[in-house]
Amino acid sequence: MTMDRENWPDRVYGAAQVAALDKRVIEGQGVPGFTLMRRAAQAAFATLRLHWPAARRVVAVCGPGNNGGDGFLVARLARAAGCEVRLFFLGDRDKARGDAARALAAFEDAGGVCEPFEGELPDADVVVDALLGTGLGRPVEGRFRDAVAAIDTARGRGAGVLAVDIPSGLDADRGSIWGTAVTADATPTFIGLKLGLLTGEGPGRAGAVSFHDLGAPPDVYDGAEYTARRLRHADLRAALPPRARHAHKGGNGHVLCVGGNRGMGGAARMAGEAALRCGAGLVSVATHADHAGAMSQARPELMARPVAGADDLAPLLERATVAAVGPGLGQDDWARALWQRMLATDLPLVVDADALNLLAGSPQARGGWVLTPHPGEAARLLDTDTRAIQADRPGAVAALADRYDAAVVLKGAGSLVRGARSELWICTAGNPGMAVGGMGDVLTGVVAAMLAQGLAPDTAARIAVQLHAAAGDDAAEEGERGLLPCDLFPALRRAANPA
Repeated sequence: MTMDRENWPDRVYGAAQVAALDKRVIEGQGVPGFTLMRRAAQAAFATLRLHWPAARRVVAVCGPGNNGGDGFLVARLARAAGCEVRLFFLGDRDKARGDAARALAAFEDAGGVCEPFEGELPDADVVVDALLGTGLGRPVEGRFRDAVAAIDTARGRGAGVLAVDIPSGLDADRGSIWGTAVTADATPTFIGLKLGLLTGEGPGRAGAVSFHDLGAPPDVYDGAEYTARRLRHADLRAALPPRARHAHKGGNGHVLCVGGNRGMGGAARMAGEAALRCGAGLVSVATHADHAGAMSQARPELMARPVAGADDLAPLLERATVAAVGPGLGQDDWARALWQRMLATDLPLVVDADALNLLAGSPQARGGWVLTPHPGEAARLLDTDTRAIQADRPGAVAALADRYDAAVVLKGAGSLVRGARSELWICTAGNPGMAVGGMGDVLTGVVAAMLAQGLAPDTAARIAVQLHAAAGDDAAEEGERGLLPCDLFPALRRAANPA
């Protein structure tokens, strides 16, 4: 069965876990491995035809393992469909074994010819990447590195690239790159969704991902280990039911947003308005005196309060049920004083932006809070660098949750959410148009609104991430480039009232 993104399974796997699922199908269900390989090839060729219906020249680049076997069978199907096919094999033909050897023989028995790869690829309408598969555990080197470069060169000349199961060079578990990796336009993936396709470099390398279970029965997945769960629209419906007819503002929480240092009032305002749009009953904003008046005029529903120092926060904290700190906060003496006062409160907290940087300077575990770092902020919180965070995003979000006893949102392509004592969640919604300053401030307000309406920190974090991403996709229907954070507000209201 082929599934679209909204209907993808909610469980996401690593490479070893998918291999275990394969074994369950083969040994537990009695499905021969070669039958699964043929089904994978059929799904891959169907994907090729879907994206490139007029393609006539197909080049397949195959490695020596089962991923290469898939590629042999894709090439065989392309020949049978009347395409001009050239296949380049980076392996020793005499050492081919098992299902891959059988697939190679099937290709050659149908009249196909294996050519050695000599550094370049001919012109093609589509290049099929079947080099390395999911089992890669070391940098791509030698002829394989040259083949990756040749595939990318062909793409630069206008060829489409179809990656079979996963782009070669992409880590299936972490979404990082083993030195180099193919950039595909489409990737059909099989049996289990791989986490590496959905986070970090994965979304940019895989292109349009389609999932195919290859006819595996549902009970194959029962009790199987998995790495993460995928956030879905159904989660919004479960967490945000229709309001009770007797609801009142006091029952939906009072959010206090703290930030907006001189020249940065917009960040605090966006966080506050996002909290209102997502259902908080009341929202106050503690901000620099320069901004309070203008903020109240621009958005009168926000109760903007000028604060000169930490003492001015006391009456605001008494009335609040949730606080969000960081958007536009800065790191000067004013900011540090407010930050220290916020650390002393026992209110549920959302911590973002400069508040995260101040936390990194004096780390502590608190509990009852949500941290929302981007990779640079995460690196400071873990005393490492951004490259290390991106090399292992699942490990980084787990380390942050444990070190700070927090629910953590690691932002970026394929945002990850993890609590100190909960499983890993991944968001597959959202789009590149959201990569613009201020989107994180909006997310801060969304998280605060979820806390204000009674959700626990772990749940509030994941529901907010899905809501924010869904609103971003809604707003991007008019185009990704030029999308502004404030464009999300109408969409946030719609998303917070899920049908």
